[in-house]
Amino acid sequence: MGKPTGFKEFERSTVPYRAPAERLLDYKEIYTAPADEHLATQGARCMDCGVPFCQSENGCPVYNLIPEWNDLVYKGQWREALDRLHKTNNFPEFTGRVCPAPCEGSCVLGINEPAVTIKNIENAIIDKGFEQGWVTANAPKFRTGKKVAVVGSGPAGLAAAAQLNQAGHEVTVYERADRIGGLLMYGIPNMKLEKDVVDRRVKLLEAEGVKFQTNADVGGEGENAIDVKTLLNDVDALLMATGATTPRDLKINGREGDGVHYAMEFLTANTRSLLDSNLEDGNYISAKDKNVIVIGGGDTGTDCIATSLRHGCKSLVNFEIMPKPTLDRPADNPWPLWPRIHRVDYGHEEAAYRDGEDPRTYSISGKEFVRDANGKLLGINTVEVDANFKEVPGTTQFWEADLILLSMGFLGPEHYVSNPLNLDLDGRSNYQAEYKDFRTSHPKVFAAGDCRRGQSLVVRAIDEGRLVADKIDAFLSV
Repeated sequence: MGKPTGFKEFERSTVPYRAPAERLLDYKEIYTAPADEHLATQGARCMDCGVPFCQSENGCPVYNLIPEWNDLVYKGQWREALDRLHKTNNFPEFTGRVCPAPCEGSCVLGINEPAVTIKNIENAIIDKGFEQGWVTANAPKFRTGKKVAVVGSGPAGLAAAAQLNQAGHEVTVYERADRIGGLLMYGIPNMKLEKDVVDRRVKLLEAEGVKFQTNADVGGEGENAIDVKTLLNDVDALLMATGATTPRDLKINGREGDGVHYAMEFLTANTRSLLDSNLEDGNYISAKDKNVIVIGGGDTGTDCIATSLRHGCKSLVNFEIMPKPTLDRPADNPWPLWPRIHRVDYGHEEAAYRDGEDPRTYSISGKEFVRDANGKLLGINTVEVDANFKEVPGTTQFWEADLILLSMGFLGPEHYVSNPLNLDLDGRSNYQAEYKDFRTSHPKVFAAGDCRRGQSLVVRAIDEGRLVADKIDAFLSV
């Protein structure tokens, strides 16, 4: 696909982010607008490779028709490219912004040359589609009379709702927060995904017939509670798409008390306050003038770094228990697997710009939160660890901190939602439901996304949302 000799003629060139000096002053998206000519050139690099591994199980989880829309962008056929993109992906405006692009890691060109800039092209296609008015509501032409409840409005729940609605079923999505979007709304900061992008898609789904209920705490207690058994009796099928929202804790001495917070607690409060009042209401955990330590890497850790910098933190350190990755693939990580290499994400770049160095410290583990006699957080004692995560003697060190953010992943879903249904769990506390089947131990209840597979990518959640919709549709058709 693309220009037959394009991969020989053109070098990889990604669409740049806004300059750190500019973007640190606001919470707007970090991206810049690409030129059509630039993207055409990058699309031209897509090879007629015969077997496009970008579409394999090691590449795109939703099996995007990548070579096809690369070729169409190269030819300037943007409307046709959008049609191909929407055939496999309900929400390319989300994946085009936040997906780490495993497709690029398995690009055939990437064996010996830099991969095609697939993610940039995907995002540009959908953004142009909205700009040109090509993305419009498409309500189903008939209704089956069957009712489906979707618990959770993250990417899995929204994808399932979209597909089930198109099949003609009456779909209602229940969200315990005050806004629709789940992880997309409150788990990912505005800098990577502005919330009008989420709202825009939600309004389209509403126009197509999907119903949404916010402040609806299925299985919870209090004024917003909805009894899950009653809900199940009122519908023909119920989908658990609650995500994996139980955070991994660091249970060491001094954990209890002010100053130590989960990453999502920090990020959610910041986004809510930003949307409600542009942070003027003060209902968030401020890092201003504080010595901040982020424990744990990954996307969430980077988001904590970037948010702390925008608050105006005094200092910033990021602890990683893993060794520093190499710049090139290690021998046990060959193509087409996702490359485990050293990367500099937007938050790391911003910290280096402001403070003169990358904030990450590798092969380090927390031993004790240090507090004064009144319980005030003073910092944390750490120890270095070797490649097997064993402590290195004589490496204990004290790090001053006023705010410590725990970003160490998630353990599984919160089971208060499902406890009344006695759903079977797997060994990692996720809902027991096989991939491509998705049925739980209750015949009317299905599970998809992070609550089934564990913490994973937005694009994998969309994949599971699409697939579970097919299974629910088949179940309802019997």
